[in-house]
Amino acid sequence: MAKAQDPEVIVVGGGPAGSTSAAQLAMRGRRVLLFERQRHPRYHIGESLIPFCYYALERLGVAERMQRSACIKKFSVQFVGISGAETRPFYFFEHLYHPAAVAWQVVRGDFDKMLLDNARDKGVEVVEDCAVEELLLDGRGAVCGVRVRAADGARREVHATMTIDASGREALAPKQFAWRVLDEELNRFALWTYFKGALRDPGIDAGATTVAAVPGGGWFWYIPLHDDRISVGVVHRREWLFRGGQAAGQEALAHSFQAAVQSCPWMTRHLERGSRCDEYRATNEYSYRSRHCARAGLVLAGDALSFLDPIFSSGVYLALRMGELAAEAVEQALIAGDVSGERYADYGATVAAGVSAIRALVYAYYAPDFTFSQLIKRDPASRVDISDLLIGNFFRDYDPFYTLVGEVTRGLPRGSFAMPPWIAAQADRP
Repeated sequence: MAKAQDPEVIVVGGGPAGSTSAAQLAMRGRRVLLFERQRHPRYHIGESLIPFCYYALERLGVAERMQRSACIKKFSVQFVGISGAETRPFYFFEHLYHPAAVAWQVVRGDFDKMLLDNARDKGVEVVEDCAVEELLLDGRGAVCGVRVRAADGARREVHATMTIDASGREALAPKQFAWRVLDEELNRFALWTYFKGALRDPGIDAGATTVAAVPGGGWFWYIPLHDDRISVGVVHRREWLFRGGQAAGQEALAHSFQAAVQSCPWMTRHLERGSRCDEYRATNEYSYRSRHCARAGLVLAGDALSFLDPIFSSGVYLALRMGELAAEAVEQALIAGDVSGERYADYGATVAAGVSAIRALVYAYYAPDFTFSQLIKRDPASRVDISDLLIGNFFRDYDPFYTLVGEVTRGLPRGSFAMPPWIAAQADRP
């Protein structure tokens, strides 16, 4: 049982989901303790925000700070075909008449630190350089706290009424409880680096995110950052990306990256005047979800709950929104004095529906017979649905749109994407 001095809520992870959920609960007067295994600022990929991030940032009280920042303003997203032909950009302000129509390209180390500092300012107790090793269970199988290891190696147990797992791709709960479910069709790898002096498009297109297709079902990202840096990466299946059979070492990564650039005329043209200014990095980009969104005393948020292929820059927004939704669900559970897993059924259904909406567009993009122009030609009104998805309006009905997509492509996912809570009566109790 939690003691009076214990936190009411423990948050695992200081990324966007964890910082958001912690701040939102602290703003409601809750005692919140957040553990982050690294010290901010720390490096992280995923630099392109989408417009709906603005609303969450405004609710956190940091939107004005972002507007005053040095971050590059992002007015649109552009898609480039395999031949190098550019589509007409999707300008957010043509669809969204709000300050949110201007998004940002961020340095994630700085952005995430801003969110974590904001959580501190809201009253969250933040402990950095402290890794959460295990979720603690009481005699009934409910999560009752965590076991942590500090930077000096010292271990201790901390108890709380609720724990939010926002541990990112470390995915503490899914690993501990064997809940991780891979999305086998999206089993791609990413390889990236940074350039200075590379070509930027003129005018308001200078800050656009560009997604450039490469043969065989892959794509490049091209994200302009401030200080004349460009984040450039390629996502593809392992066998295409690392055709030499080796995926480690700077020399091998350089060879794979350069071969990928040569397959993309648009990227070749934009990079030929620039110079690389950072190391090469690579990671698997396996999309996955947790089989369950919660259990008694625990709820998951952000990449700990679901990680989706980053082609449409959905990751940060989904983390922010999940952080908000998780905080609201936890607040209602604490008010009710009931932290059973069943309380999070609506949360799991809402998150699953939102992720499914953008996940279906990811699948469609990878289909060999899909193009945005094909959809818009078939039904000009579909541009509204595409724009809604690109700005982050995931939590609405897209059934008519995906019926149209299904008529022109075989790229839609099949099967359930449900993430219900785990309940004690289930037979998979660890």
